[in-house]
Amino acid sequence: MPAFADPDSALAELQKTVLSKGPNGEEPAPASSVSLTDEELAKIKDMKATAAIVMHYGGNDWSRAQIAGVKEQFGKMGIEVIATTDAGFKPEKQVADIETVMAQNPKIIVSIPTDPTATASAYKAAADKGVKLVFMDNVPAGFVAGKDYVSAVSADNYGNGVAAAHLMAKALGGKGEIGLVFHAADFFVTKQRYEAFKKTIATDYPDIKIVAEQGIGGPDFTGDAEKAASAMLTSNPTINGIWAVWDVPAEGVISAARTAGRDDLVITTIDLGENVAINMAGGGFVKGLGAQRPFDQGVTEAMLAGYGLLGKEAPAFVALPALPVTKDNLLDAWQTVYHAEATDKIKGSMN
Repeated sequence: MPAFADPDSALAELQKTVLSKGPNGEEPAPASSVSLTDEELAKIKDMKATAAIVMHYGGNDWSRAQIAGVKEQFGKMGIEVIATTDAGFKPEKQVADIETVMAQNPKIIVSIPTDPTATASAYKAAADKGVKLVFMDNVPAGFVAGKDYVSAVSADNYGNGVAAAHLMAKALGGKGEIGLVFHAADFFVTKQRYEAFKKTIATDYPDIKIVAEQGIGGPDFTGDAEKAASAMLTSNPTINGIWAVWDVPAEGVISAARTAGRDDLVITTIDLGENVAINMAGGGFVKGLGAQRPFDQGVTEAMLAGYGLLGKEAPAFVALPALPVTKDNLLDAWQTVYHAEATDKIKGSMN
């Protein structure tokens, strides 16, 4: 995109393309390219396969929507989900989860690694036993698509980082001082968001200066982000905006802004969680965010698991485009993201 971008034009373009590459530099295939014929679906149903969903972290709307999408599509394919686990973002817990799940002999595991290196051997043991692995967002270290796993499916995380930068610039009128609360971990998709946000601000908005950055490691992402943002607001009293790497840390930034009495602070983030949506609906701190499409992502992952069962060649990396969200399109965006109407709390906050 050109330097000194017009935010509205840039945001419109983002929804037509995918900027992210896969974990190993793969070009993205569109989710629309993943399909199963009636004959293929019948073959899969006859297999009566079982599946496990092994999550990195279950405590947010994104994870719940992913699981819902996977389960709905598996239901259509006659695949029984026998376990759903939550590692609380701890690699050692996820390794234990994989070992526990493997005792039930699933044919499929749909998962997102907490740490690509620390979990690799556990996933490799599953692959060696013939389990069909489909990954959300992140892939274990050293894994090869088509050999060790079927495919990886992601949102356009780079594109969502770009969206959050343009939305920040739009809310600030193209000038000001900002802080960043990023994810201090070797986690592919959150690194993409951070790099994309920083690069877009530097390239397109020279009058916006990044004056503070703080990494958070969790698992208390809300609390960690609140501390980080409070420190930024104390050290940099002229700061105009703070970007948070996803919605749960953004909730911590909201708390810090309230405590500091900074009603003028602009927050942008990634992921359309209910709490940030309520804040946005009520004209609060959150002025915009880049949304993923987790329900559709889950459906795509389940279909690719079917590719694995059939031995059908699958794209190595599938990505869904970014969805910029502001108060103006919030209710429609919620429907797009979750395949459900916005909650009563969100609707009741619209003013």
